[in-house]
Amino acid sequence: MNLNGTSAIVTGGASGLGGATAEALAKEGVKVAIWDLQEDKGKAHAEKIGGAFFKVDVASEESVAAALSESVAAHGAPSILVNCAGIATGEKTFGKNGAHNLDNFTRTITVNLIGTFNCIRLVAAEMEKNDPQADGERGVIVNTASVAAFDGQIGQAAYSASKAGVAGMTLPIARDLMSIGVRVNTIAPGIFWTPMMAGMDQKVQDALAAMVPFPKRLGAPEEYASMALEICRNSYMNGETVRLDGAIRMQPR
Repeated sequence: MNLNGTSAIVTGGASGLGGATAEALAKEGVKVAIWDLQEDKGKAHAEKIGGAFFKVDVASEESVAAALSESVAAHGAPSILVNCAGIATGEKTFGKNGAHNLDNFTRTITVNLIGTFNCIRLVAAEMEKNDPQADGERGVIVNTASVAAFDGQIGQAAYSASKAGVAGMTLPIARDLMSIGVRVNTIAPGIFWTPMMAGMDQKVQDALAAMVPFPKRLGAPEEYASMALEICRNSYMNGETVRLDGAIRMQPR
């Protein structure tokens, strides 16, 4: 896909992986709409990259539909959707506090899995309206899973299930959308430096970095963004989930 002059939506684009991706897309001449619940950070980042911000709850049909309408009015129908919005949770199936809280499990699935699908289904309908580029391509969707989809640790039942769902629906959605010329791929990041990670003790960060075979460090959000842009550019990349993790395979704890 030729990126310059296209329109993109990045969920969770106020900071972290989404923030870096929004900035990288803007540098390529893409008109970027940031969808996030963090209003102050989102507005500031949108101003920095020359984009637009919309406060969005990705799990709400009404919220996504309203933001999509406003994004299309501002930038035209999107050619790119990058789904980075999500939450990280940890709780054992059964532990010292008893059985896993069902509401916590449901919320994790709702935000990470259903929220991703909600954005895909509604944005794809707008992508179908685009004039096709080479090979009949009208759009590309990049989702965010996690290595936890494959190597879930103790306490990650809910998180792993949500991210495994994202990875698992990638191919069937790519097949669903082939008739309208929309590609669908997923990135499964390992341990990346994000605002959530910044709140951890430095010793914890160092211990996590030491787990990575090579290079022995946390991933940089810019590296995720680089992969997302390559997926957007490479029109033969479709229906795939790519691990971006420094060859890490997570241990039980």
